Amino acid sequence: MSNRKFANAAAVGVECIIPILRVTSLAASLHFYVDLLGFKLDREADNMVSVSRNGRAIMLCQGAQGQPGTWVWIGVEDVEPLFDDYSAKGVTIRQKPTNYEWAYEMRIEDPDGHMLRIGSEPKSGEPFA
Repeated sequence: MSNRKFANAAAVGVECIIPILRVTSLAASLHFYVDLLGFKLDREADNMVSVSRNGRAIMLCQGAQGQPGTWVWIGVEDVEPLFDDYSAKGVTIRQKPTNYEWAYEMRIEDPDGHMLRIGSEPKSGEPFA
């Protein structure tokens, strides 16, 4: 391959990146992501759905594509109202909001053991974990 072809490939922009999570029950996962986390259902096809929040999507695939226990980072404006809301709804919180150098982050677990790391900007003036 010529250097010109490599240069052209390097110039190609990435339009989006969407994780695909393997789930055992689309019904249970839809309830979790839509009813508890506030995502909306975008589309359904066979054993796969797309859910999104503020235009950021996650694909859920029943019984295929992926492995249990995937970790996904979700950046948000402010994690604290989500923590309060999700706690009140009984979402499995694996880690309360914690201040790190990279983010003020909480960790929640979906019905299939996927870990969602949800974080906002680190809290200034507070120590890091």
